[in-house]
This record gives sequence, structure tokens and C-alpha cells, in this order.
Amino acid sequence: MAEELFFIKTNPVAAKINLYNKICREETQVLNFLKNDKKTSLEIIKNKLTESVESLNKEELISIIDWFENEYQSDKEEIKTQLFINGIDVFYEIPQKDHVDNFQKILSDYEKNAQCHLNFTFNCDSFNQFLIYGIFYTGMVIQGEENILSRYLKYDHQKLFSLAENQFSLNGVDKGNTDHLYRYFTDLYDLTKFYKGNIMKLHND
Repeated sequence: MAEELFFIKTNPVAAKINLYNKICREETQVLNFLKNDKKTSLEIIKNKLTESVESLNKEELISIIDWFENEYQSDKEEIKTQLFINGIDVFYEIPQKDHVDNFQKILSDYEKNAQCHLNFTFNCDSFNQFLIYGIFYTGMVIQGEENILSRYLKYDHQKLFSLAENQFSLNGVDKGNTDHLYRYFTDLYDLTKFYKGNIMKLHND
């Protein structure tokens, strides 16, 4: 992983079979992407996969993605395809560092304002609430028809709108990145509003 921010859905059944078997077949290659006490780390990952891919911690998941990126480095879409086959669905990404930094800042402000802590794994309801807050926050400088989703959501989410409005009055948002950030939040909302599983937000800090 470089500077991208990845959003991931998982398929525990595919990971339990396909990813586990791939790791067993290619242990030597996988070891190159693990850190301290590599053999022990590999066994821990294998044991976790027999339970659920969602039990992997952030560092373990990053190591697996780094391995796939190295193996299929000539084709970015093939990396995503192979990860998907192996139970890791990278369904959205934010590629630019300044956009990632701004997205993370909005998340940090949301955690403080909503008095919650969101780990790298979100349940669908928590993720949905954060995205709605982000739509309100970034939508406050978007005019016209492009802001229709924010206006629609406002009726059912007055508390989140107030949190976003208060935060916006404190520090605003970088207007140069507003269109990008608003699109990221609306895209993610559309891609996950009917999803019922967990979502991982992965960034190589």
C-alpha cells in the first residue's frame, strides 16, 4: 500500500477457502511481507482465516494487500480482482494524499463531536452515520442540484446536520477539495446504504 485510503467489504467464506489455500501454497512469498517473527505471524494469520478474515488486524491486512500488489503489480484491476476472489473486496479508494488527509480530518472531528471512536473496522450503521455527517459537512459549500442528497437526508438526520453545521462554523472546509470530498462521501453512501456487513477503512499510516 502507498498513500491510498481503501474501503473494503469481506467475504469470509471465500477468504476461509481461497485465501487460506493461496497462503499455504505460497508461504515463502508471503513471509517477505510480514514484519517481526515472520513465521509466527504467518501462522497467526492462517489461524485467523479459519475463523474469519474480519479477525485480521490492520497490519496483517496491509501485509496481505502488499503481497497481492507485488504479485500483480503490472495490472491494478487484476490486483482488485484477485483480492475479490480471495474474499477481500476493495470496493472504493481515495487515491490522493491531500484528499486522504482531509477525509481523515473530517473523521477525526466527527469522532470528537459524536463522542465515539471508530476503529479501522466499522459496522454498517456506524459507517452510514459518519457518511451522512460527511455529506452534510462537505455539502455546505456545494450549491444547486449537486447538493440534493444533503437536503434530502437533512429531514431525517437533524442531529448529524447540527454536528456538521457546528463543525463547519469552526473551521470550514478547503474549497479546493470540496467537490472531491463531497463526491467521496456520496459515492460511499450509495455503495453501502443497503449493505449489512462490516466495512474496513484501511490506510498505511
